[in-house]
Order: sequence, then structure tokens, then C-alpha cells
Amino acid sequence: MFRLVVLVGCVGLALGGRSPNADVVEKLLRMNPQGRYSNNLIEDSLLDVPDLVAKYGYPVESHDVVTQDGYGLTMHRIPHGRDKNNKPDPNKPIVFLMHGLLSSSADFLLLGPGSALGYILAEEGYDVWMGNARGNYYSRRHTSMNPDSRLNQNFWRFSWDEIGNHDLPAFLDFIEKHTGQSRLHYIGHSQGGTAFLVLTTLRPQYNSKFISFQGLAPASFFTYNEHPTFTRLAPLESVLETAAFAMGLGEILGRNWCADGSGVDQLCDLTLNEGSYYVNSSMLPLFVAHTPAGASIRQVAHYGQSIRFNTFRRFNHNAVTNLATYGRLTPPSYDLSRVTTPSYIHYATNDLLVHPKDVHILASKLPNLQGLYLVDSKTFDHVDFIWATKARVRVYSRLLASMKAAEKL
Repeated sequence: MFRLVVLVGCVGLALGGRSPNADVVEKLLRMNPQGRYSNNLIEDSLLDVPDLVAKYGYPVESHDVVTQDGYGLTMHRIPHGRDKNNKPDPNKPIVFLMHGLLSSSADFLLLGPGSALGYILAEEGYDVWMGNARGNYYSRRHTSMNPDSRLNQNFWRFSWDEIGNHDLPAFLDFIEKHTGQSRLHYIGHSQGGTAFLVLTTLRPQYNSKFISFQGLAPASFFTYNEHPTFTRLAPLESVLETAAFAMGLGEILGRNWCADGSGVDQLCDLTLNEGSYYVNSSMLPLFVAHTPAGASIRQVAHYGQSIRFNTFRRFNHNAVTNLATYGRLTPPSYDLSRVTTPSYIHYATNDLLVHPKDVHILASKLPNLQGLYLVDSKTFDHVDFIWATKARVRVYSRLLASMKAAEKL
């Protein structure tokens, strides 16, 4: 798996119309004057999602939505493939994709046509919609709060609880209104899976809107977590969040992180050749250009609580706030018995972030589990679900088969 330092160190300041971390890519290119990366890769690294999709000849749309609590979000859409027989059709089945922590809709596109999940689904005849969670590069807006304010950090006081409870309903309601279709497939990677579980437990009426839930290493329980960084930081989750907000750092790894470039050269140079067994290291500049895309410190803290208290429950504020928010002194657990959507879970043996045993805990609590699929590889890990060159063979083929099976239920 890519070292955490890749995500922490290789981030820069983005400009309009460019990828979130375009400046870092240009720095990488200066570090490699021989141009060991292809021109196409360089160009892709500097483009934002709409321009990247358009470059490869696919139709692309951007849609803005506003949540009930005032957050401005962006969805990207590929309404059909580029094959001459793949044309616009209002009756195309719809699939919605949701990215993981610190990521964006770019996750499902960076491998390019024929390899990236977003393009594959479009060519398979699906109307593809991709969400961007509040606070990331494409969804960094609010009707009244300023995400750039260091004095008032209220914009960043959200976790993946709000992403599931507010962002997803806004996306799904917009899609239904725009297309006239009331049902769709949901594919979520990591936190994208977490958000789905939050939605369908807190708003169980949304279960009827899904043909299937396809969880790619969905994060929920962390009983068997073995990630050393998480193990060390989890006991400090409340202290870290309090300190971060006190210093005006509610946002983590956003587009202004390390904008001065301090340490970027050394950190990126150190990690260029470190990676997953299945990830082509020459594509690192492309991945770094789009990831990380920003998040709130509370999203990380909420996962820290899950590890610390060995539970999958709503965010733990403090006794007084919990009482006002939940009507009780401690946060309630998410009632997974409410998740009645046909569910298909895809997981990997070598995943240190979402341990296989924790996946089995989740699977045992889902009342309509239709498939539990272990990737046929002992080295496949968490990031491989979106970045591996073999993802189509190892994961996406079976995912597509699961979607087709769910359509017949």
C-alpha cells in the first residue's frame, strides 16, 4: 500500500480548471527533467475531472447540489460511453459511485479508458454519476460558512455521519429528479461504503431506491485493525480534533496544504518507488495530482472513535452535546438491521485498513447480503480497488456480474 507520507507530503495549491494538486505535479516534473513520464500522463495530471473525461472523448456533465444544511456539492456524470452504439438513453440503468476518505470522483477515472471503473461502467451501458463529499476539492462551498476561515471553523465540523445523512440524500434526490428514474446501483469504496451504511440506517426509506450496494472494502468495524498509525492515533482522537480546531486546522490535506512546497521534494522523491504490488509506480504523479483532495479532521477522528471504542456508531461529541443531538449521553450505534438493500461486499486479504475479519463482522450484520467476494490475490490491498492495473480482472468483472444479478432480483 502507498505509504501515508505520500498522501501527507505530496500536496500543493490548485488553480481553477486544474487538478487539485497540479502544482505538485509540476514540481515532480522539475524533479525528473528527463521526462520519464509520458506526455499523456503529464497532461492528465494537470487536468481536473471534467477536462480529463472530455479529453478521452466521453460526454461529461457537472451538477451542483445543495444539502439541507447548506453545503454546496458537485457531482460528475458520464451519461453514456463513447462507442458508436452506446448512445444517450433516458432508460439506461443508473450507477452512483462514491469515493473514499481524502479522495474525489477522480478515483474512478485515473486509470483511463478500459481500466478505470467509471469508463468501464459507461461502456457497459450505465449512466454513471460520481459524487464528491463535502469539503473535498469539488465540494468546498456553503451557503453561509467560509471553508477558508481560520477563525470560524464551523464549516469543518462534520464527519462521515453528515456525508451519509445529508450529502447522499441530496445527490440521490437530484439524480431521481433529473433522470426520472427512482432506482440505481450504489458503488462505494472505503468511506464511500461507510456513508452508504450511515444513510440506510438513519434513513432506511432510501433502501428502496437501490438495486444493489456494491461495497469495495467498505469501512465500518475496526476490531482487527492492524494499521500501526491508526493504532497509535486512535486513543488520541478527541485531543487531536480539539487541538486541530484550536489552531484553525479543521481541514486536513486540502488544496492549501504545504502550499509553500516545504518538504515536498524530499517526501515525493522518497516515496516515488513505494507502492502496491499492482500499482504502476510511473503513474504516481497522476495519482498525487488528484489525491488527497481534502477532508475534515472530524472524519478521521470519527474513524478513531470506531477503533478506540470498538464500535460502529454515530460521532461522539460530549455528554451534553450528545444529549442534545441524540437524546442520550452516548452516541447510538448504527442499526445495520435496517440495511435491506441487496448487498455485495468485495474485500482483500492484504488490506490493512479494512481487515478481512472486520469485513466478516459487517457481513454478518447485513440482513440482505447477496455476495461476499474475496479478491483472488494475497497481495491485493486497499488502494488497489481503484488504482491497481489488474482491478478490472480482479474486481470489476465480478462487480459487473453482481450488478447484473441484482437487476434480476
